[in-house]
Amino acid sequence: MILNAVIEKDEFGYFAQIPELKGCVTQGNTYEEVLFNIQEAAELYLESLKTEELHA
Repeated sequence: MILNAVIEKDEFGYFAQIPELKGCVTQGNTYEEVLFNIQEAAELYLESLKTEELHA
C-alpha cells in the first residue's frame, strides 16, 4: 500500500501527517526522525483497523 505523507518544517522541528489516514500525525526534531515516526504511525494505524475498515 502506498500512502502520501505531508511533511512540514517550522521553527520547532518537523510535522508529518497522512491525509488518507485521519488523525495519523507525528512530529520529530529532524527530517529523518519524522520520516521514521510517520512510517511507524501509519503501520500502527493500519494494524489497529478492523478488516472491514481496510476494504471500505
